[in-house]
Amino acid sequence: MTPLRTLLAAALTLLAVAPAVAETDVKFALDWKFEGPSAPYFVALDKGYYKAEGLNVTIDSGPGSVAGIARVAAGTYPIGFFDINSLMKFRDQNPDKAVKAVLMVYDEPPFSIVTLKKTGITKPKDLEGKTLGAPAPDGAFAQWKAFVKENGIDADKVKIENVGFPVREPMLAAGQVDAITGFSFSSFFNLRQKGVPAEDIVVMLMSKYGLVLYGNAIMVNPDYAKAHPEVVKGFVKATIKGIIETARDPKAAIASVMKRNETADEAIELARLEMALRDNIVTAWVKANGVGDVDPARLAKSIDQVAVTYDFKAKPTAADIFTGEYLPPVAERKL
Repeated sequence: MTPLRTLLAAALTLLAVAPAVAETDVKFALDWKFEGPSAPYFVALDKGYYKAEGLNVTIDSGPGSVAGIARVAAGTYPIGFFDINSLMKFRDQNPDKAVKAVLMVYDEPPFSIVTLKKTGITKPKDLEGKTLGAPAPDGAFAQWKAFVKENGIDADKVKIENVGFPVREPMLAAGQVDAITGFSFSSFFNLRQKGVPAEDIVVMLMSKYGLVLYGNAIMVNPDYAKAHPEVVKGFVKATIKGIIETARDPKAAIASVMKRNETADEAIELARLEMALRDNIVTAWVKANGVGDVDPARLAKSIDQVAVTYDFKAKPTAADIFTGEYLPPVAERKL
């Protein structure tokens, strides 16, 4: 055997016996169930985008867009997907837990007031004299005071009934409340599943009625981000690929959700995903500026708006709440 062949044979032998490069395990918490809007993360998983970044990602469902932030702060889940407005309040209440958002997903939040045509409610002021069903920990209800201020509603004329998440839409369908707060793509399709015709459902997105707030974002535990910056960068990069791919082909993307939620109605979950893409994810700003970043001036204004509903001890700055340091270049974030 020639020296060259000997070297080649030795190299092939080393490759054959060399152990595979270990992937970094990452636990990621969603805000809610495995439904249509969670497609981008499962697409990133199924298409190997996380794996390409050296990550072995586990995706778990969550307790809501507000409560799950504590999981990230505690490090139970180093990365999570929760409401950035609730993060502002959490940071104020827990100044030693500097959880920060690193990737904006819902450029416009799905916060909404949902009602039925038979109630006669067509605009915010019509809520006066009505009963509003609102779960206390609901991310949409958390914006109620700002919504009231922006739309000149007399809050004393609106009866607030604290209802549980599971009974919110059934109570509206049964006429036990006149309207509810909720995520648009959750409440709308939950009502559809209760047999309410689409044409009978009225959805008032708060973003169309004066609120400049952002919505859910990817956020990270500060200690984890400091110790594993490349993991965070890789997770963000892969997730953006998942979002772009989902926007490109929602019908294909929904298959990744259905694999994890076989009891779901595929047609409804696809419609739910398409609503989220249209109203919350693929906005005009995102089309112009790419996926994942924020407008600092708008974020600062949104903090002022949150201050209407919450009395900050020390109001944060936009830089306290969001950082773009883990985002890939704009060219990789364009739809």
